[in-house]
Order: sequence, then structure tokens, then C-alpha cells
Amino acid sequence: MEKIPGLEVYKFGGASVKDAAAILNLCRIVRDFGPQGPLVIVVSAMGKTTNALEEIYDLAFNGRDYSVQLAALAAYHQQAATELKAQSQQLDEDFYLGLSNAFQDLEHALGKVSPSDNYDEGYDQIVSYGETHSAYLVTSALADLFPKQVLYKRALVATDATWREGRVDWAETEQESKHALESLLTNWQGRILVTEGFVGTTYVDDYERTTTLGREGSDYTAAILAYCLRAESVTIWKDVAGLLNADPKIFPDTVRYPEISYRETIEMAYYGASVIHPKTLKPLADRNIPLRVKSFLDPAAAGTIIHDCQHPALAPAFIRKTDQCLLSFASKDFSFISEENMAVIFAALAQAKLKINVMQNSAISFSVCVDFSERRVHLLLDLLREQFLLHYNTGLMLFTIKNYTAASIAQLTQGKQLLLEQRTRGTFQFVCAA
Repeated sequence: MEKIPGLEVYKFGGASVKDAAAILNLCRIVRDFGPQGPLVIVVSAMGKTTNALEEIYDLAFNGRDYSVQLAALAAYHQQAATELKAQSQQLDEDFYLGLSNAFQDLEHALGKVSPSDNYDEGYDQIVSYGETHSAYLVTSALADLFPKQVLYKRALVATDATWREGRVDWAETEQESKHALESLLTNWQGRILVTEGFVGTTYVDDYERTTTLGREGSDYTAAILAYCLRAESVTIWKDVAGLLNADPKIFPDTVRYPEISYRETIEMAYYGASVIHPKTLKPLADRNIPLRVKSFLDPAAAGTIIHDCQHPALAPAFIRKTDQCLLSFASKDFSFISEENMAVIFAALAQAKLKINVMQNSAISFSVCVDFSERRVHLLLDLLREQFLLHYNTGLMLFTIKNYTAASIAQLTQGKQLLLEQRTRGTFQFVCAA
């Protein structure tokens, strides 16, 4: 299939589809600001649904009752459906039935969860339902506004069987996404294709299984599909005015970057900036596809464009990561922390699926700061306790200043007890108590 002129990809996150009013606002954005050509829409789960499903899955896995939490989640989606139907001229009782069937599927899947299962594989099968339910409501609302113009296709991203961190099969994904778009434009004769973010598929023993791309992976989904379809651009719709130098809920006097390069944004995302998923930029940069960050609260505003550009020095970016764990490994016989020792530690970190946010070594110890997961940290400790003396602290915060100045360091460190700090040419990081 040749490149389709004017094809764009929109990604709407949880806040932009959190209820019926938000979903109707999404529809207005597509109507008033959407492209004239084909549009691929990637949606996240509604509001905090992913968190709720994580709790429900954990209860099911541990053999505990989750009926109250599941009923609350179903009622939340049902409320949105009721309000959407009240604003509709087309939606009928089958609309309710479709949502009810989707929750019955979830309940059936939860009934099969067992403590003997692979935890991460089971996680993907359950938590992915959030995107499925959201996509159903968004597709229905869009089809009501654009009759015969909207097609839903589930999970266009093909991956391997790396649960919770599926690695993309680019050739298969390109084939699947192009087939879906061809179906939309020819057989269906529509122009809007809706699919889930975060969710992928793989085959295990010839059976299709659901995978996920990592938390907040819907941004990455949008970039994957834009790459495979050679889209003109990607737009991520957020509740902020664009890419800011800090989270306005945490830091006062934030600054919007009107434009910024791929490289600068990739580094900010890597350090934990919450606006963009870290993996999003590479496929877009590879094909020089611009990424726009715009506000769904003010869709006419300029937002930020991320592309291949040169710009003057940027305002310092302030990034905070909470719920951090500082782990220290010391040799038991006072020998140096050698490359061989570090190789053992890195292998154990990989096995426990713990990603390093900061690392630092001294003569006889090596320290890393990671996102805290009790289950994964204890797995790591079990793997290494025979070889090393181990210490760890939880409940910490990691601060990063990108493009720091002396004044910005003084501002952020004032009154804090630093447990670890690190400085490079352009980045200053420190770990402290919450």
C-alpha cells in the first residue's frame, strides 16, 4: 500500500476519555480540528481504570474477593454509557449489551486466574480489558457523530511473548495495520480507525494471547502505528498546554516549550517526564514524523511540536519520580566492585525486571535507584544475598534537572537531605526522602 497523503494519528489518554463528557469532547475535537483525510485514533483506558484493574487482578491472583471492586468498575463504565446514550440519536439497547458482554468476558477471565499462573502473563490478559472497554465507548460515540465512517480494530500491534513489556514485531505490525487501514478505506469506505493503546498480541502454542507494552504504553502504540503507516504526524492530547518544563501540579511557574527536538524530548522522557512515554520518540524520529502535544481542554491552542530542529538553550526541566527504592550492594570480603561483580548485579536486575534510574559505584559498593516493586525487589535480593551485603531504602524520590543551572540546583535541593547525587554536563540528579 502506498503512503496515504494526510493520514494522521491521534492518541487520547485516560484523562481525555475519563467519562461521557470527556468522550463527547473527543468527538468534538475530531469534528472541529481533525484532518480531512484518514485518522487513526489510539485510546487509553478510562481515567484510573488501569489502576483499578491492577488491584482486581492482584486480588484474584491471591485468591481474595474482588467482587466489590469489579462491580464499582462496571458501574463506572455503565454510567458513562448511560450518559452517552442520553446525548445520542442513534445508540440503542444493543449499545448497552455490547458493554455488558465485554464485562462478562472480563469476569470470565478473572475466574480463570490462579496463583500457579505466570503473574505477568495473567496481568496482561486482565489489565488490557481497560483499553477494550474504553475503545468500545469511544467507537460508539464517534460512530454516532460520523455514521458509517468509523471502524474499530483490536490490538494492531504484534509483539513477542515478553509479558508486560512486549517487544514489537515490526513487520507483522505493519502488515496488520495496513490491512486494517485498507479495510477502512475500501471495504468499509470510512475514514476513522479506532484501536487500543498499550495492548498487543502474540501467539503461544498457536493460541492468540494478549500482551502489553508497559505502563503508559498508549503513546508508544501511536508512534508504532504512525511509523508503520507512514503518517504525516502524531498528536497526543493531554490536559496540559503542551510539553512543559515541569509538572504544573508539582512545580509553580512552568514554561511551555513551543518546539523542541527529538533528542531533548527523548532524554526528558527517559528521566521520567510524564508527558511522553520513553519509547515513543525513536520510531517517529526514524521517519521524521512530527509529534504534537496539545490540550484537549483548549484544542485551538498552539501546544508543542517535537521534531528535527535546532533551538536556543532551553529553560531547565524539572522531573520528579516518586516511590523510588535505593539499593546498595557491597562485597562481603572488602574486595573491589569489579566488572565481574557488576555483571552479576546487572543480570539479576534484568531477571527481576527492575530498570535502573540512577547508578553509582564506590570502591566496595554499587548503588542503584529503581522504581519500587516489592515483589521484584525481593526477587532481586533473593538472587544476590549470598554474594553481596545488601541494603535498601524505600519511599524515596528521584529528582532530575535537565539543562540545569546553579540557581535551579539550589532551588530544588534546598531543605532536602540528599542520599545520592550525580551530575553530568547537562543533567543533575539526586535521591532524597519523600
